[in-house]
Amino acid sequence: MAWLILTLSGLMEAVWATALGKSEGFSRLGPSLVFVAGLGASMAGLAYAMRDLPVGTAYAVWVGIGAVLTIVYAMATGSEAASPLKILFLTLIVASVIGLKLAH
Repeated sequence: MAWLILTLSGLMEAVWATALGKSEGFSRLGPSLVFVAGLGASMAGLAYAMRDLPVGTAYAVWVGIGAVLTIVYAMATGSEAASPLKILFLTLIVASVIGLKLAH
């Protein structure tokens, strides 16, 4: 259960990070509210997962999932350019997250 919650928490990290960028310095209400809700959900999920998982592993997986999903969303929407090297390195992050899960 901790791994599922951690994965969803990583997804919420991507939500709040994207919303933070779209909030334009908290000057737009909608994205600012999504940021606050996403941040709260993400931190709560991370805290829950850390009850059963080592702190270092949980944090690394959380950051990895959030970073990859944030960049993939930005590439999919055209706000960040995709390149073969970026895709390679994102794949390596995903492989590392899977490796941490398998090593646990």
